[in-house]
Amino acid sequence: MKRKAKIVIGGLGVPESLRWHEGALWFSDLGHGTVHRWDGAGRLDTMCEVPGRAGGLGWLPDGRLLVVSMDGGCVYRLEPDGELVEHADLRKITGGPVNDMLVDARGRAYVGNFGFDYYTFDRENPNSRLYEPPGPPRAPIAVFDPDGDLLGLSEPLMFPNGLLLSPDGAMLIAAETLGLRLAALPVRPDGTLDAPRPWGSLVSPLLWRMVNDGGVFGKVTRKISALMDHPEIAKRSSSPIAPDGLAWDPDGRTVWVANALRGECVRVEEGGRILDRVATSQHTLSCLVAGGDGNTLFAATVPTDDPVHAVELNDGHIEVFHL
Repeated sequence: MKRKAKIVIGGLGVPESLRWHEGALWFSDLGHGTVHRWDGAGRLDTMCEVPGRAGGLGWLPDGRLLVVSMDGGCVYRLEPDGELVEHADLRKITGGPVNDMLVDARGRAYVGNFGFDYYTFDRENPNSRLYEPPGPPRAPIAVFDPDGDLLGLSEPLMFPNGLLLSPDGAMLIAAETLGLRLAALPVRPDGTLDAPRPWGSLVSPLLWRMVNDGGVFGKVTRKISALMDHPEIAKRSSSPIAPDGLAWDPDGRTVWVANALRGECVRVEEGGRILDRVATSQHTLSCLVAGGDGNTLFAATVPTDDPVHAVELNDGHIEVFHL
């Protein structure tokens, strides 16, 4: 039986981008466009409101907060006086909403984007239609220096989402949500990213070939896959895994993955082998291993990843599990 997380915060829109900063849990609510800080003892503070839906979070070395504006196509910087100032511009880079972000110890920001209007597509089509050749649109990870100037772009990925930096800073691991896999991108000395290589596939090779097939076989597979998208069927399935947020396990070697397709976080090793699963109450968009003991798994969950519907339901959760 899968171990289960417990709900500690409810009544949220779309909680995302869990971060641990100065002894507290921070997260964005992209449904309401807000950034929050939770002290773990019941107090939940709203730190700022972000035009265009708040996304990824990070901090500059001097402590100023950076936050993505998903629909605004930029990264904002929160000044000490509370003013939001545009820090980095992605409007000419993105093909859809800006997404998650990682800020390294030097203040360099790594920012992904959807690559297309995923929400509109998903409202009108089964997800499996994305895999009709030539497959899902691709998008790069943008790299900005601490002043917000563009350093470079990675090679395009299939919906670059959650990001992790290796402990030595030499490698970035990216969740390719629509690629159903994790990719590893070497970090050059100047902070830009080298060509990606596979880190771990989260779908069977056979199913991946079948759903991407350009012939009749592929059409049949995609139709069957669309039927499997029914919530009552999907939540009972264990494969595939659509990776969203990522977090290092305390062992520093394996990675926790928030599964956007169903209510769980899974721990995987390089190569994609699943080592552990923790059940959550809803679809899981972000995960984090942190807390006072550094051994608590946090998960951000939603009844639906459609932000419009999620705000109407206002039933997003923060959930925890002690490893």
